[in-house]
Amino acid sequence: MTQNNPLLAPWTTPFGAPPFDQIRPEHIRPAFDAAMAEHLAEIAAIGSDPAPPAFGNTIEALARSGRALARVGNLFGNLVVSLGGPALEELDRELSPRLAQHGMRVALDPDVFRRVAALHGRRDALNLEPDQARLLERTHLGFVRSGAALAPEARARMAAISERLATLHTRFGQNVLHDEKNWHMALEERDLEGLPDFLRAGMAEAAAARGVAGYAVTLSRSLVEPFLAYSARRDLRARTHAAWVARGTHPGAHDNRPLIPDILALRAERARLLGYRDFAEFRLADSMAGSVAAAEALLAEVWEPARRRAGQERDRLLEVARAEGLEGDLQAWDWRYYAEKVRLADHALDEAALKPFFPFERIQQAAFDTASRLFGLRFEPLPDLPLYHPDVRAYEVRDAEGHVGLFLADPFARADKRSGAWMSSYRDQENLDAAVSPIVVNNNNFARAEPALLSFDDAETLFHEFGHALHGLLSRVRYLPQSGTAVRRDFVEFPSQVYEHWLSLPDTLRAYARHHRTGEPLPEALMRKLLDTRTFNQGFGTVEYVSSAMIDLALHRLEDPAALDIEAFEAEFLQRIGMPTAIGLRHRPPHFQHLFAGGGYAASYYAYLWSEVLDADGFDGFTETGDPFDPAMAARLRHLLSAGDTEDPMRLYTGFRGRMPDTAALLRMRGLAA
Repeated sequence: MTQNNPLLAPWTTPFGAPPFDQIRPEHIRPAFDAAMAEHLAEIAAIGSDPAPPAFGNTIEALARSGRALARVGNLFGNLVVSLGGPALEELDRELSPRLAQHGMRVALDPDVFRRVAALHGRRDALNLEPDQARLLERTHLGFVRSGAALAPEARARMAAISERLATLHTRFGQNVLHDEKNWHMALEERDLEGLPDFLRAGMAEAAAARGVAGYAVTLSRSLVEPFLAYSARRDLRARTHAAWVARGTHPGAHDNRPLIPDILALRAERARLLGYRDFAEFRLADSMAGSVAAAEALLAEVWEPARRRAGQERDRLLEVARAEGLEGDLQAWDWRYYAEKVRLADHALDEAALKPFFPFERIQQAAFDTASRLFGLRFEPLPDLPLYHPDVRAYEVRDAEGHVGLFLADPFARADKRSGAWMSSYRDQENLDAAVSPIVVNNNNFARAEPALLSFDDAETLFHEFGHALHGLLSRVRYLPQSGTAVRRDFVEFPSQVYEHWLSLPDTLRAYARHHRTGEPLPEALMRKLLDTRTFNQGFGTVEYVSSAMIDLALHRLEDPAALDIEAFEAEFLQRIGMPTAIGLRHRPPHFQHLFAGGGYAASYYAYLWSEVLDADGFDGFTETGDPFDPAMAARLRHLLSAGDTEDPMRLYTGFRGRMPDTAALLRMRGLAA
């Protein structure tokens, strides 16, 4: 299958985009075989080079290596989560351990590491440019943290751990997807009491997609959360919530509970092999936070104010619930429902009344136009570019100097698509041997309807992911390992979170929040209510998130994770931190994909809050100028986005802001300030 394999041939499509219309699952395995073989040959050539180690023949050679594998891997990784289906999922189960084995074979190559270590030992005498010095430093650190400096037996164990973790991560994610695909609750007209038109339309689309009559709630967050907020049927809310929190816990082949102790034990073993007490200590050593204590201190600073605020919110919800006849305690499936009642009673703001003013197409355009005003970008549709699904739209991104990259938008939920929202790339920017432009994709899981109407939270999510996309699109680095979002985990969320602020500008809302049928702007009074109630229910939201970040760190600090009973641990942990009984973790461990379906946020889920400190403080810089599009601030923000990992992230931030950040803006923004 290597002949006529589009994954191995040059891509002659416009801008070098993947030829999606030619790619079939049967092309993928042979393409990986060929790309991995090519990569190993490149690594062998670097390690056996008879010339003395130099930056060019070692560090730059490493940066050049594996380009074919990156091309195939990026495409396959994106299609698995965006397109899915049995064939790709089977390939993912087969290939993930092989790719992990390959990655460790490269990361532990003794000949290459000797050359890297030799260069690192005399780095001060090499007269390197700043980006080169950082690349050498980070390359050496990457080898060390992979285990390249260990004894042979320990290196072999590190490789085995990586391979086993890859298998477990893939199984974990596929188990969650299985539960989300295989559960729905069919409803008839009589079951729809309290549901607004936009939700009925989304549930009708979901039912049609599942081949059932009438309406259906699925386990897509874009349906679950509004159903819990509006359904007057407490029994149906309870049933939906039970299915939502039970993902990954059904006994049998798709139960994630047995996988968690294995994953945690392997991570802990890897950390100890590298000289760390636990995995959290290992992970945080290479972060902006710098230590577990610093991350825990930030979470603790927010936790108690959030818990107090949530208690006040609960008391007000109970007043309304009692008046409507609720007996007993407020339950987790009640909170969102009565929060909407309180929002309407106390603030005269009906979230359902907002949605007609937030059609997807207009909010996407708002994100584009904001980038145009800040950074001079244009987004030109490419309707004829072959794509992997009819939902996807492609755009060429340009600025005053010409082509910047390609942006793909994949906005809607599908049964085989991974839940959540994320940015990824099919190709990352670099400029070592030639200018290579990025190809970036945003995935969301908005409920499909005609038209597709977003909640304000959905609109913020769109802006959030587009902030990540800009980080990839605006990258201007020489070396691929430093490109775009290849930064520390607790810095990568800053560009996405700061971008959300532009959605909340009154001028943005006046221009783009318009009724999907009449085109009338969001009424000024309604807009003011929306902005004035931004801190409404923030106790709930903060408790829901921070508790998940706290249990993440706690799990990765366990001394004996192999003996873990995850459900008993969860219950004990929630009791110990004083978790309000009517609020649940945003992500229970058995479906916490940030942690266990790849591990990118393992012992790092706190990063969203760390980055929120930066984004709240950073946007204050624009506010202080009196112009949210201040050209000087925008230019400094563009520099930060373009720099990738060529500089220390705190140095990038202080160069943008002019000083170190503090938490005052975060606490004020969440309504938690004293």
